[in-house]
Amino acid sequence: MCPVLTVDLARVAFTRCTVPSDVPAGGWTSEERPIGFAATQLVPSWTARTPPGAWIEVELQARTTAGELTKWYVMGRWSAHGDPRTSVPGQGDDDGDVAVDTFVARRPVVAFRVRVTAHGGAEVGSLGVMASAVPQRPAAVPSPYAPADAVELAVPRHSQQAHAGHHPEWDGGGANWCSPASVAMVLAFWGRGPAADELGWVGDDDPGPAVDHAARGIYDHSYQGTGNWPFNVAYAGLFGLDGFVTRLRSAVELEGFVRAGIPVIASLSFKEHELPGAGYSTGGHIMVVTGFTAEGDVIVNDPAAPGDAEVRRVYRRAAFENVWLRGSGSGGIVYVLHPPGLTLPPSNGNW
Repeated sequence: MCPVLTVDLARVAFTRCTVPSDVPAGGWTSEERPIGFAATQLVPSWTARTPPGAWIEVELQARTTAGELTKWYVMGRWSAHGDPRTSVPGQGDDDGDVAVDTFVARRPVVAFRVRVTAHGGAEVGSLGVMASAVPQRPAAVPSPYAPADAVELAVPRHSQQAHAGHHPEWDGGGANWCSPASVAMVLAFWGRGPAADELGWVGDDDPGPAVDHAARGIYDHSYQGTGNWPFNVAYAGLFGLDGFVTRLRSAVELEGFVRAGIPVIASLSFKEHELPGAGYSTGGHIMVVTGFTAEGDVIVNDPAAPGDAEVRRVYRRAAFENVWLRGSGSGGIVYVLHPPGLTLPPSNGNW
């Protein structure tokens, strides 16, 4: 059984599936799950145990508003050991296409099934699918804010820029490692991450070996980058965390996680003038939301800073919401990483 929680007005629905530990040789397929609205994007995320030689393949099939079933689309092949760890390009047809980690519908879809095939003794720990339809609004409407005490989580800080030129075989550090740096920060916050004996290959002069380890463990060999959202969640799962990719609708929801003690990794894009204090422009960036000021502004660990000491930033609430939520950006994409069993804040259907 694969229950779904749906909110029509927000047009975001998250489905958490229970996959049997002993996935049959031919794979496991969920029941067809209604979404509750006409969705334009589907993003799965998972954690899995993949001993050497083991891997999983995750696929999605959807039903269009016309009632027709699409083909099965491969959403990722994953192994902790990197063979394989890849998205699959070139799947586009009249119904949609897979853009690295996201099924983008050319004809809106109203239901889906997910299929998991396990190879070599792999086991799936958690599996979820986020369905959404993001309004193509040029700007996001600021969320209401009621004055509250400041909150800030003690998330360790890593600068991606401190790794410029590192390991070109995994996209070369620096400007390309925002996601590994962010995941390494959150792992460290939860007291997780690679042990010292797993970092010997990095080198004694490295400013943050856990970031290099994350880049190696997340790297998508087809996309040739470390920004594959589900792969970041799956990497965190190797260290005992649960996690998922979804869309949040406002800073109110974001603040709910932080006040529950859970830092959130957010994806956003902006021109320099749109996010005062950033000092740079980006077509796509990842940072960790760690707190909120008493005035409601957003405290982040921004790995784009030149060094660890400059990673902590405070961005104005309305500016942050706009570049994070608007349709021309990520539309509110986040990944949430947390210990299993931890109580999450109340949801309106998107986690």
